[in-house]
Amino acid sequence: MLKAGKVKALGAMSGTSLDGVDVALIETDGEQIFGFGATGYRAYTSEERMILRKALGKWPGDDLHEARVVVENAHVAALSRVEGAEIIGFHGQTLAHDPHGRGTHQLGDGAALARRLGLPVVWDFRSADVRFGGEGAPLAPFYHYACARYMGVSEPIAFLNLGGVGNLTWIDPRHSGPEAPGALLAFDTGPANAPVNDLVQERLGLDYDRDGVLARSGRVQENALELFLDDPWFFRMPPKSLDRDAFADMIGLVRELSDADAAATLTAMVAAAVLRGMEHCPLPPARVLVTGGGRHNPVMMQMLGAALDCQILPVEDVGLDGDMLEAQAFAYLAVRVARGLPTSCPSTTGVRAAVGGGEISRP
Repeated sequence: MLKAGKVKALGAMSGTSLDGVDVALIETDGEQIFGFGATGYRAYTSEERMILRKALGKWPGDDLHEARVVVENAHVAALSRVEGAEIIGFHGQTLAHDPHGRGTHQLGDGAALARRLGLPVVWDFRSADVRFGGEGAPLAPFYHYACARYMGVSEPIAFLNLGGVGNLTWIDPRHSGPEAPGALLAFDTGPANAPVNDLVQERLGLDYDRDGVLARSGRVQENALELFLDDPWFFRMPPKSLDRDAFADMIGLVRELSDADAAATLTAMVAAAVLRGMEHCPLPPARVLVTGGGRHNPVMMQMLGAALDCQILPVEDVGLDGDMLEAQAFAYLAVRVARGLPTSCPSTTGVRAAVGGGEISRP
């Protein structure tokens, strides 16, 4: 059993950008954040990244042995570097996401991690939400709400995570809890770093457009941008969620463009998707706090600033760690699961009622 009161929880996150494993320690009771602890990062090697890329789109029952070994070993290596944890939140590596079809698939065995690390591990956070009619994503919004309360915010704000996929959490922290009606609205805005990463990997053999250098030297192709925004996705009401490769045909829209123009156009698509998403917010947020790898791309940030009518800030400007926010989120959610608290609700995933996901494995 987890002790009462404050707990030191360690979360791990490996996103759809396939860069590596983030780990972060926080102190929480599953409702409030009391403090932040050590963090760590274990990058995937080029070979490991190639194995994981080949596994994208696969489901349980497919041949995933190599990818499973990569995920488990990388997580054990990253998590074992941080001391003091009492419980671990393990998200796993998302390979496929089809909430209204086959479900959602995060590769990784929490029971194996519990045995190897000697600590209770909470994992498989998304399946219960999908079973009860939800999208299974995004799951960080309850943590975003806790961050807003930790910051002492008294007006609506938004968190924008720009990972492989972009997702937005609109928060009104004046409500009593994250599951309260009107407290949260969350949804995926559209693709973010994944198409840009895939483009530069395919054409130049690079992992990503470092500092937006390629996009900065190109010109946005407006026709391609308009075709992108005609996708039915943008006419769906939230909550809604995407698979990493749901917009794989974005690459086709820029196929005939130069490397620089293609990167500029794909980057502009990210900002345009966020602008469309902002139209769903119940009230305009005072600030949009950006987390995830996209905030390191100055061209992407400039495009967002030009598109939106509010402050666009990296989360570091308010004292948070944008590289570790999602790892912290799964540490926080692990404690909520252990305490029987909900981890998603109708306004975050479309689930029929507030639900707590996650399986607990003990060593």
